[in-house]
Amino acid sequence: MTIKVIAELCQNHNGDKDILINMIHEASNAGATHVKIQHIKPEYLNFRPRHENGIFIREKQKSFKRPFKEEYNRLSKLSLNDDLISLFIETCISKKVIPLTTCFIRADIENIINQGFKEIKVASYDCSSYQMLRELSPRFDHIYVSTGATYDREVIYASSILKKYAKNFSLMQCTTIYPTLISQINLDRLKFLNNLTENFGFSDHSSSEKEPLIASKLALFHGAKIIERHFTILKSNQTKDGPVSINPSELNELVLFSKLNKEDQLNDLKKININPYEFVTNTYIDKGLSEVELLNRDYYKGRFVSPIIREDIYPKEYVTNCEETPLN
Repeated sequence: MTIKVIAELCQNHNGDKDILINMIHEASNAGATHVKIQHIKPEYLNFRPRHENGIFIREKQKSFKRPFKEEYNRLSKLSLNDDLISLFIETCISKKVIPLTTCFIRADIENIINQGFKEIKVASYDCSSYQMLRELSPRFDHIYVSTGATYDREVIYASSILKKYAKNFSLMQCTTIYPTLISQINLDRLKFLNNLTENFGFSDHSSSEKEPLIASKLALFHGAKIIERHFTILKSNQTKDGPVSINPSELNELVLFSKLNKEDQLNDLKKININPYEFVTNTYIDKGLSEVELLNRDYYKGRFVSPIIREDIYPKEYVTNCEETPLN
């Protein structure tokens, strides 16, 4: 089976057309099978007062600070218009990589289909956005769902929806801590995901400076069929996601590793004094969510909302990805 390697451009293009196109070329040349962007629309950013100053209760943080105006202005510079997205798809096709995007709101589904995307990604915080999964699943050839910051019971229910509606789907282990330490990658969860689907993978947010490839290599050694890795052609300090992104040469090294047999992969890891068997156990134990993951879940789940026009009630209402309200 061919391993899929997804180069996640995320915010590393800085909204710049030339950087975006160069990233596709570099990712393709490095051997990526997919190149991914994100459908970010700042106008659908959800204002939530608790994030204006953050919330602390008895000196314990419950919500972190990310003021709406600052985030809106930041995302506005990163948003890709329809022309750039069309160019992104055309360039991907010409470079023989599959164009992929993350859908954040249900109102975007029709537009993403019309733009020509055949495969779709769902971020960790929407693994439990069950209605969005129902609407996305039958409309794309493949749906990739990250499972970070999601409880096991939610992943199990999400997989039941995917099995019912999706043409093909994959579940991706990730830890929603940026950057993720090697001690936090929880590769045991790959076994849990493998019980739900043979198409399981790993989305890597580890440090680009300290441990750029170890986590992904370990996941591949332990059977991951898909690797998603943040990718950049800029210096790590030039983009928000730079500290968790790898460069073209590192991406190529990862692709080459994915093509090795298990024995050669083991020898490769031993060269850097890594024993892959130390990162898994014989029994999977649900570790729950850490305080950092809960804080990230609190912010990112519901970060964007879909608009609904209902003039008979209010000029504009909003619907979350979970509600079964029809989008008009």
